[in-house]
Amino acid sequence: MTEKFSQQRDLFESERSFRLLVEGVADYALYMLDPKGIITSWNIGGERIKGYSPEEILGQHFSRFYTETDRANGKPARALRIAREKGRYEEEGWRVRKDGTFFWASVVIDPIYEDGALIGFAKITRDITERRNSQLKLEAMQKQLAESQKFDALGQLTGGGAHDFNNLLMIISGSLHILKKSAANDPKLGRALSAIETATRRGAALTNQLLTFARRQSVNPQAIDFAERIAAIREVLGAGVGSSVRLAFDIHSDTWPINADVSELETALLNLVINARDAMPDGGTVTIGARNVVLNETPLAGDFVAIDVTDTGLGIPSDVLDKIFEPFFTTKPIGKGTGLGLSQVHGFAHQAGGTVKVASELGKGTTFTIVLPRGADAPSRETSGTPFRGSGTVLLVEDNPDVASVSIGLLEQLGYQVRRVADAEAALREIESNGVDFVFSDIVMPGKMDGLSLAHYLRQIRPGLPILLATGYSEVAAGVRGDFPILRKPYEIHELSEAIAKLPR
Repeated sequence: MTEKFSQQRDLFESERSFRLLVEGVADYALYMLDPKGIITSWNIGGERIKGYSPEEILGQHFSRFYTETDRANGKPARALRIAREKGRYEEEGWRVRKDGTFFWASVVIDPIYEDGALIGFAKITRDITERRNSQLKLEAMQKQLAESQKFDALGQLTGGGAHDFNNLLMIISGSLHILKKSAANDPKLGRALSAIETATRRGAALTNQLLTFARRQSVNPQAIDFAERIAAIREVLGAGVGSSVRLAFDIHSDTWPINADVSELETALLNLVINARDAMPDGGTVTIGARNVVLNETPLAGDFVAIDVTDTGLGIPSDVLDKIFEPFFTTKPIGKGTGLGLSQVHGFAHQAGGTVKVASELGKGTTFTIVLPRGADAPSRETSGTPFRGSGTVLLVEDNPDVASVSIGLLEQLGYQVRRVADAEAALREIESNGVDFVFSDIVMPGKMDGLSLAHYLRQIRPGLPILLATGYSEVAAGVRGDFPILRKPYEIHELSEAIAKLPR
């Protein structure tokens, strides 16, 4: 009897210890169900996670922890059946607390047998809402990184091709100017040359959009009064939307100036307006708005201006939204679009130190929001003077012989004598030996020193020497920030003339 009593006491102590352990676990809801799903035991973890005291929940069916949708779909009964048939049931999903709030739960259900008969189920529930939220944030960051890497790869591809194409366009446009003089008395040849000139300008515009997407376009950021700029291009925007679409404005009177490249801003707005027009085949309204925003996001933080372009059109399907900024992607019919308009907007916004966002609802319309950094007080925009014609000697630093030939021809027509060298080292030797009146240099060139480095070095040793830079694109050009004037390739003779006229003397 003593041995039997000792065994019973040990069993009692073991059961008591186990019960105290289960009831004392606070991070897990550990409880028992009878074969029909009625709750027969409850621990402190269940009370903490789900909000019910033992008196409130014992004798109740465990399905009350499920959402109404899951109960209607028979999920609680299916969970018990799977546990019974397969020996275990595991899942993650939404569960409901006593106060009606939801939490993301990890659930395990094990069947309990005694002498081969099912006597109930052991159920373990964990609240893993924080872990799930962290995982979702990580997945979102990984998606953003993948998108960024994709755009960088596309940018390298488009930027490299566009740079070479700009040099070809420079040769074509410069040669056209010379040929047009010879064709002054030949109307048929003149029309052909005009058609080539139109095509060249179109090619230059497309290349410019590619370079902006690639963020390799040389830009001249400056403070811009947005309301004043809109007033200046209002007619152009109106022509872009056509007669069947109404153009409206909602620009707050206290909108800060923005810091951006003027021509790229105007191109981006026109692209968005035309895109909005095409989304409203039966007409509608395009609204351009601007408002001040203060951001605390990463990497954008500080004072910004949000520019909204909103249409009342068809909206953008969700499966298309992730692709709209890719170059050459378009849903328009063949011949109706290049697929470069929105990629230009994307490249411009990010190159300016901001971003672009889109919100769309099918059948109700779309809003594109360009977020740009706040600028200083915007000065009034100067108007260009009459074409400049000068004299003297210019040192042309250009490694491409065909581009150099065209540039020499344009400079000579403007009255200059031209000396040409192929790299920065040769330019320094030429200046030291003979001297020149000003330097006109490409930025991208072979050798240890590029055009921008040459300009900075000349600024030190010859501070009074005028310097004009040119580029089809250059990543280093983004660092100029107004230190030197930059002429974009391909340029025409009047653009070259105006750039030279503005050089300090």
